[in-house]
Amino acid sequence: VQLQASGGGLVQPGGSLRLSCAASGFTLDRPAIGWFRQAPGKEREAVSCLSTNNDITYYPDFVKGRFTISSDKAKNTVYLQMNNLRPEDTAVYYCATDLGQSSSHALCHRGPTNWGNGTLVTVSS
Repeated sequence: VQLQASGGGLVQPGGSLRLSCAASGFTLDRPAIGWFRQAPGKEREAVSCLSTNNDITYYPDFVKGRFTISSDKAKNTVYLQMNNLRPEDTAVYYCATDLGQSSSHALCHRGPTNWGNGTLVTVSS
């Protein structure tokens, strides 16, 4: 199982970024997959999760209406569209999954078992 995240960078407050996560070693047709982040000095937290078998999503309140998770099964890739970014969104973002978990809600709350590399998102003027 490999998860390769990309797309991070520097963006001004109010701006947008789209992160990508290329998955290999498994297909996006059953397990839940999600995005998690860790800001300096803070614990890692879930920002969005997707059930790949039924496209049910889960978002914590602090990103609802701003972040959107989606997948392209043909490319075996998951995306995170982030709009209206805030300085507090600055963090390293990770793509992660649990091959034995199909629920997006459960993945975001219980945590993943397979982590990809991180990509740094910096929101600053």
